[in-house]
Amino acid sequence: MQAVEDQRSILSVRSIVPEPDSVSKLVKRCRALILKLLPVEVELSQISDATSSIITPEVIEAFAKAGGDFGESVPFCLLRAKATFMKEAYANPADYDENLCRATAAECLARRIVHNLPIDRLESVMSTRYRYKEGDGDDSAPVSALETAIDQHCTIFLSSSEAQHVVNSLWKGDWVQRNNENMDIDYVPYERSESNSFWDHLNPERLSVPRYQSFFRIIVWFVFLYVYSQSVQSPLDTLDPARNWDWAEVVLYVMAVSFLLEEVVKMFKIIRIANKPLATIGFWTVVNFLTDGLLLSAFALRVAGLSLDSSKDEQASLLHFRSFQVLACVAPLIWMKLLTVFDGYKTVGSLQVVVTRMLRESTIFFILLGIMAVGFVQSMYALDAADGETGGAAIVVNNLIQALLGSPDFDSPTERFGYPFGLIIFYGWNFVATIILVNVLIALFGSAYQDVTDNETDEYLVFFAHKTIDLIRAPDSYVYIAPFNLIEAVLIAPLEWILPTQWYINLNRYVMSTLFFIPLTIIALFESQVSHSRSQRLRAYFSGPPPDDEDDPKINDPTVEDDSQGEISKVKFDELVKSFPNTAMTEGALVQREISSLKKQLDNLEKLLAKNNGNGNGTHSKAQ
Repeated sequence: MQAVEDQRSILSVRSIVPEPDSVSKLVKRCRALILKLLPVEVELSQISDATSSIITPEVIEAFAKAGGDFGESVPFCLLRAKATFMKEAYANPADYDENLCRATAAECLARRIVHNLPIDRLESVMSTRYRYKEGDGDDSAPVSALETAIDQHCTIFLSSSEAQHVVNSLWKGDWVQRNNENMDIDYVPYERSESNSFWDHLNPERLSVPRYQSFFRIIVWFVFLYVYSQSVQSPLDTLDPARNWDWAEVVLYVMAVSFLLEEVVKMFKIIRIANKPLATIGFWTVVNFLTDGLLLSAFALRVAGLSLDSSKDEQASLLHFRSFQVLACVAPLIWMKLLTVFDGYKTVGSLQVVVTRMLRESTIFFILLGIMAVGFVQSMYALDAADGETGGAAIVVNNLIQALLGSPDFDSPTERFGYPFGLIIFYGWNFVATIILVNVLIALFGSAYQDVTDNETDEYLVFFAHKTIDLIRAPDSYVYIAPFNLIEAVLIAPLEWILPTQWYINLNRYVMSTLFFIPLTIIALFESQVSHSRSQRLRAYFSGPPPDDEDDPKINDPTVEDDSQGEISKVKFDELVKSFPNTAMTEGALVQREISSLKKQLDNLEKLLAKNNGNGNGTHSKAQ
């Protein structure tokens, strides 16, 4: 049986993709092996430790061979096995700890197997998309090992050097996506990455590189922020009685429509191709939809106001005023997006992870708060209406919210809701909300913050991987970054059904080269003269220093140019390392290995003695 690194497709450099039924069977086989490996609960540190006595080299080799001819799909199947173990853990709380140990073991095994792969197989193992049988018998959506690790927030797997090598190669554009014959995606090396020619890098396809997409979107967002500021200021600067459109308003709403179109198309593609669409919706996705929704609401109110005659209908002025109010409420969300400018720094990126985790952990708080609030609102509303007059539920809700935020008004319950019952109910709300539930929320926030800071580096690496894949997960052959996607939607996309394929490709290339001439020129200059410059300082800054080959004989056993001065490699490298301890295994594992080796030698000795005794008895019988 061949190990994973020895298995290759004879006809292609891509991994062999088994049928969905075969993938499901391999997932079950991996589960069975893990259940055999971990029949009882153990400490998680004993599993995830680099010198684990459980995840030993022999165990890793056994799992690597478990896939047979489909060995390169084993990391994906192990990650799928982790998902099933976690599902069982949540479904059966009594066995939660045992299943958590098994899920952690599956992720650690996937990481160690990928670690043993040659560097030239990483893109195939990480990008190959597999289908498996779901619970209802249908085939799942295609998903790769890298994508399923991101969906499950696998910090152990994604923080590995191999996973980050793939992520960084995709981020910098050294690897690019290509659609294959199965309408799927492969990661392939960019053939012109090392070229110093400007014209080789003047390619519209380079706009799809996550690094350049991110920079371009930041610039567009600064322009959008400037336009928004002008739009908010326009009602104060120009009191136009006719309330005609301002140039800033037109640009603002056009850009808002383009952003919304981009988000909708992206979500549609993700829902169509992703196995767990909800797992791909992050904090900034919600912020984007809220921003675009408020902007379009302001636009709708503005149009409704302009459709009325302001000289005859006072409703026109009111709608214009409401439109401006809604527009003003968008400012916090727009300025919040500036955090994404600096999320390349570890501190800011980790802060975003903390905030996202806090919001997720606070879900239970808002559920409890909502259930309790319904009862108190109903009680106080009934007390307010007991005298035959009521001020409406808005007053009740306002009083409860003020109390929750730390500014309770104890005079209002006494006067409006009837003494002493209104005051008693209000005391109860303050006790439950501000003393019990708020302290629960603080504890949840503290736990979320502690979990992230204790594992800050790994959490940031997962965040960076999610950010990179999020920019390319919904594949697009021609990336028209908003607001230029409106040109594609209105003028270019309809021609796809009319023009021949090659004509449509050429049309997109010409249009993109014209629209994005300045950014494409900057990208080409950067790649040809800076990123791949002959200057070692520039290459080290933008691309990082080239890794040393650990098996290079020139490094292991260096020679001296002038032999008369002496020699470095009098003792060869292999001889020097023979005395090194095996730090990849624990002391217990080493002792167990030595005992096993000694036991085999004793068994061989017993067999040899038994054979010699048998031969001796036979010879003695013949002599008689």
